[in-house]
Amino acid sequence: MEFVENRSSRTHRELELLDVLRRLGGTARNSDLAKALDVSEETVRRTIKALSKSGAVERVHGGAYLAGTQSGPSFFRRISQHSEQKRLIAGSVGRKVRDGMSIFLDAGSTTAFVAEELRQHGNLTVVTNSIGVAQILAGVNGNRVHLLGGEMQGDERGTFGHVAHRQAQRYVFDLAILSTDAISARRGFLYLSEAEADLASVVVESADRVLVAAVHFKFGETAPYHGPDPRRVHDLVTDRKPKGALADSLKKWGIKTNLATGEER
Repeated sequence: MEFVENRSSRTHRELELLDVLRRLGGTARNSDLAKALDVSEETVRRTIKALSKSGAVERVHGGAYLAGTQSGPSFFRRISQHSEQKRLIAGSVGRKVRDGMSIFLDAGSTTAFVAEELRQHGNLTVVTNSIGVAQILAGVNGNRVHLLGGEMQGDERGTFGHVAHRQAQRYVFDLAILSTDAISARRGFLYLSEAEADLASVVVESADRVLVAAVHFKFGETAPYHGPDPRRVHDLVTDRKPKGALADSLKKWGIKTNLATGEER
């Protein structure tokens, strides 16, 4: 049922935040809301918490979206799922990045957590097709951030298509950090979106090292589109050790599994 706003019950701050959310297309990060309202992020978080209790907005990691007007953007739904595991994985990935590196980050929900971790690093050259990643890392610690052009896919908050491919091919990456929708023992890394699968396959050809960050819930799942050749992937960072046929396939492909607990095999 669509949410009907009772404006008389809202504080002035809550009404302002709701208006800003609408202007920003129904979704926004806490940092963007704080800037638009000229308040602290802590004030934004408190306001969002109050609004979420009444059902006006839905809270997700690092942001919020308007409730009732839509089912919720797929990116924001995904980033709120398994957030603790993703944060753990992101911490492990962050420890593999050194200051001054040239890296690629895609528009996945797990890589959004990785971007937050990378705010601790400096002088990075970051290439991404993710609006969120660009917002998180631009202007931080001397980082240079390049947002790929191409067709915008709003649900993914990212750019895709042949323009993104051509621009990505101009770079050389020390490390490409990718997400995935499924990991199959037979097929490798799979995607629900053809555009995401195609971009990932292009990026790995320009990377010295390729890392896939994925929660264990992706193990054994399926999706319709092939991603990069698994033999082009060097590391899988995850929160649980793969077993059985998948473990065998990862070993055959030469992929090292890194557990987010810090233990590696």
